[in-house]
Amino acid sequence: MARVLIVEARFYTHLNDLLLEGARAAIEAAGHTHETVTVPGALEVPGTIALAAERYDAFVGLGVVIRGETYHFEIVAGESARGIMALTMDGLAIGNGILTVENEEQALVRARPDQKDKGGEAAKAALAMLDLKSRFG
Repeated sequence: MARVLIVEARFYTHLNDLLLEGARAAIEAAGHTHETVTVPGALEVPGTIALAAERYDAFVGLGVVIRGETYHFEIVAGESARGIMALTMDGLAIGNGILTVENEEQALVRARPDQKDKGGEAAKAALAMLDLKSRFG
């Protein structure tokens, strides 16, 4: 049984609730345990995963970044993804469920467990990476 840490950037509460629902359901359906920690924003997700790297078997990063009127969207979207990818390349099993969208409507479709279920997909990706880590480790 794997221990999975869900790191959520809780900026849009209603959207995060949907992502969390999907992620938790996928982890539990696979027979694993999970804990959730909340961080201020998507940029803090990779750093938190790095801090917890020795305590958990796999990680799921969740959050929502909606394009605004400034360049900030590109920085947050790009740097959070870069940070997660760097940790993955270091051998951590991570599923990236940080949505980067144009508007709330797109986020809702992607977050809802009965639609695109990106929270659940991120959890399944983390577990798949954990299986590969065991296989090649």
